[in-house]
Amino acid sequence: MIELFFYGAAGEVTGSMHLVRWHGQWVALDCGLFQGRRAESEAKNREWPLAPRQLAALIVSHAHTDHTGRIPKLVKDGFGGPVYCSPATRDLCAIMLPDSAHIQQEDVFYINKKRKRKGLPPVEALYSYEDVVPALGQFRTIALNHWFEVLSGLRARFLEAGHMLGSCGIELEFDAGGGRPLRLYFSGDLGRRNTPILRDPAPFPQADYVICESTYGGREHGPAADAQRVFRDVVRAALERGGKVIIPAFSVGRTQTIVYFLHRALAAGELPRVPVFVDSPLAVAASEVFRMHPDCFDVEASAFQQETGDILGNGCCVYIRNVEESKALHRRRKPCVIISASGMCESGRIQHHIKNNIGQERNLFVFPGFQAENTLGRKIVDGARKINLFHETRHVRAQVVQIDGFSGHADRTGLLRMLTPLAGNATRVFLVHGETAQRAALAAELRARGFAAVEEPLRGQRFTLVEG
Repeated sequence: MIELFFYGAAGEVTGSMHLVRWHGQWVALDCGLFQGRRAESEAKNREWPLAPRQLAALIVSHAHTDHTGRIPKLVKDGFGGPVYCSPATRDLCAIMLPDSAHIQQEDVFYINKKRKRKGLPPVEALYSYEDVVPALGQFRTIALNHWFEVLSGLRARFLEAGHMLGSCGIELEFDAGGGRPLRLYFSGDLGRRNTPILRDPAPFPQADYVICESTYGGREHGPAADAQRVFRDVVRAALERGGKVIIPAFSVGRTQTIVYFLHRALAAGELPRVPVFVDSPLAVAASEVFRMHPDCFDVEASAFQQETGDILGNGCCVYIRNVEESKALHRRRKPCVIISASGMCESGRIQHHIKNNIGQERNLFVFPGFQAENTLGRKIVDGARKINLFHETRHVRAQVVQIDGFSGHADRTGLLRMLTPLAGNATRVFLVHGETAQRAALAAELRARGFAAVEEPLRGQRFTLVEG
């Protein structure tokens, strides 16, 4: 029997986790944190679809926290199997999961202060740093395009996804009898062609079943060159009027892309010479991991590396390494660029930069990508004139620009480019990792292109692929 159980990123974007049952044994694809409404996410993050000890293995598509952030809790709660991923994903998780543990403990500290005032007992953090160490010990790295055995009769391989350093799609091959194996392909988060630094995504293999993301299933990004031009123009205008440019960005992937682009623009004289600050401890550490994996770079980035010695701008960027340096940025009045995390403004130093800069009209906030529903970043890009931050109301007077062209996710055209060649061969397509409207738009187009069965699973839904 082959069965699918959708648990996370099903009917939403965060919390990626899909379970595959093969002859009574369970394998998980991803194990991510839910994000968004705090109370709702907190409850989801403490639940499992089955006892973790029942899982035989976990296969991870990439290192972003909404795909890996619950791995330490999974291990803490009883999972003892291998965690398969690419080498770069493992190295990124080695810095991202301790950072996530720190955030969990900070969050629970403030939650428990409120609970104490209400006479309620304290709650425990999802996990601590002490839980991260054994979890990392269960990681097993596999190079791209190499088959490996997951269970008896089930093997897997990773294919380039082009979404972030080390990101992969996951191909599963089941020895189900009948003369040929059955194949299931999980896209992970699918990247775009011509994304800075990264290689292009590999074409989807022919598969009987496909689990595909749909983040931008109903939207087009427009040419990346146009997005870079808009970015360059709005940044230049803000700097020339004496403003500060604040860029909320994921510490891993997006920050490095932005730094790479700024480095190239500064080197070409396309922007005023102002300091560029990377103010995120995780982003600083992630940049070091990028430098460890030049094998993941595309041809253009490799050439720029040869030319400059460092694609990540050590000569033009200041990497903030302690709290005192970060606080000094709040006192700075001269034009500069500050890249900080978290990318959706839910935690981290970016919240302090919002507090200190969003009320000045001369400043610019650039959001280079997707903002999930119910996050602070989403409220700002949706045009909120007031926000609540640190228990205070802040007026939004700064210029706010969202530029989807820097998104690490494929748009509608990119998704269809990968999926359309599978029409007539794929028995079923399951669309995940997308808000309702985006997923529905992609589903309708796939049905129009000849896909007989396109599913839009919700959290908790099961599907039997093969009986017996």
